Amino acid sequence: MPQRPPFSLLELASVREGDSVGTTLANSVAYAQHAEKLGFKRFWLAEHHNMEGISSSATSVLVGHIAGKTESIRVGSGGVMLPNHPPLVIAEQFGTLACLYPDRIDLGLGRAPGTDPITSRALRRDGLGAEQFPEDVARLQTLLGPLQPGQPVKAIPGAGTNVPIWLLGSSLYSAQLAAMRGLPYAFAGHFAPRLYREALKVYRDHFQPSEQLQTPYAMLAIPAIAADTDEEARWLSTTSYQRILALFRGQPLWMKPPVDSMDGLWNAGEEASVRDFLGLQVLGGPESVRDQLNQLLDTVDVDELMFTVDIYDPEKRRHALDILSQA
Repeated sequence: MPQRPPFSLLELASVREGDSVGTTLANSVAYAQHAEKLGFKRFWLAEHHNMEGISSSATSVLVGHIAGKTESIRVGSGGVMLPNHPPLVIAEQFGTLACLYPDRIDLGLGRAPGTDPITSRALRRDGLGAEQFPEDVARLQTLLGPLQPGQPVKAIPGAGTNVPIWLLGSSLYSAQLAAMRGLPYAFAGHFAPRLYREALKVYRDHFQPSEQLQTPYAMLAIPAIAADTDEEARWLSTTSYQRILALFRGQPLWMKPPVDSMDGLWNAGEEASVRDFLGLQVLGGPESVRDQLNQLLDTVDVDELMFTVDIYDPEKRRHALDILSQA
């Protein structure tokens, strides 16, 4: 049988209703440590802003915190939303992280702001934002690469660290740019499942080798709810249904306990939208999860899978990793 691809995790440091950020981050550390014991390859944190219920806005700070509390798992951004930051600042931050935790830091980059338009304007530096994303990626590659004679602007620390850069996306744009630049690519199937096949094909078909990467390397992010039984997994999944429903309604994104039924909490149109959002979700007990993963991997060519596991109870969330790791 072909060997399954490595498994990794994406973390938003989601805050349970009534919990503090401190408690949330302690749970994230325990989650990362458990993933490391089980052999998960990466633990990435996603940058979001002005979202009540998500505490990963200071992404590089959390990357360092998680890396300092673990020993071997790769830790990185999934991603840093580059239009919000000068490339020099990101090069210095991740260059410093790479010096502290050698060969363990990844720099995933996105071109969306990761927030609402008003907050985006509050964050954004002078410039064109997402329109200058390709140029900003190139600047980052230069700043993290070897120092060149006469180079006027240097990332210190950062220069010469060659922190691995990934491009992230939910459309064809970043797939094309990653292929052109010879960079690894991650598709955000955990919230935008519709174009994953096309994006991954575009990336592989147009990939051009680079100093960082000689052959294409593609990762697919998907939602996963794993439990001891299919029935329990369906019950646990109502936490993520409630959060996505709140997202669509513009409400705070606190994690809420599972409910026995979503009837009365959403209408038919909202239910359809939530289920479409979770179109690539893997859900069920051990056998169901294994079958669903095999079906997915039989139909798409990926080098790695990254899971988002939106489960309310921290212990059950860690147990979901046990089941996923055995799938």
